[in-house]
Amino acid sequence: MNPFDKIKAARSSFPEVDLTRGRSIAYSRSTTCRIMELIDGNGQGNVHGGTIMRMVDEAAGVVAMKHSQRPCVTARVDRFDFLAPAYIGNMVSVNCALNYVGRTSMEVGVEVIAEDLITGELRHIASSSIIYVALNEQGKPTPVPPLAPADQEEAERIEQASIRRQHMQKLDEELAQWRAQNLAKKIP
Repeated sequence: MNPFDKIKAARSSFPEVDLTRGRSIAYSRSTTCRIMELIDGNGQGNVHGGTIMRMVDEAAGVVAMKHSQRPCVTARVDRFDFLAPAYIGNMVSVNCALNYVGRTSMEVGVEVIAEDLITGELRHIASSSIIYVALNEQGKPTPVPPLAPADQEEAERIEQASIRRQHMQKLDEELAQWRAQNLAKKIP
């Protein structure tokens, strides 16, 4: 049996998930760390941005899968802000936590820290917000458990994400309307 058949067989059925029982942000919070090596470098001697982006997508995906107990796919990167470089030899830590949960989607907030292990210097090098969608056995979107705040800090994080989501939806609607109007003008 080839490895892909083994993976497919292992994913042919999933355990039941109680969709009435909410989970806290702390339940699925995750940190992934890795030392940056020569292969991670770019032509400027820094860590390549694509290396950081891949680490972020993988680490944030873990949070979404842990919360939903389902395979998840990246649906949208709402933000990805590079704030400072990471260097070869730094340990890069990707700290991820849920911000918001919809019916089938989850927004994961990410903070990336680079640490010089010799000097102990810590630098916040990137932040991101990524949307994931949970999938069922047929590869279609499937409902996920709600997000239940465990404390006031989690409640505030969820509220901020809800407001941000409403703004993004309004912006998406405005852009769609603008496209429809402008495309209609260009077609003879």
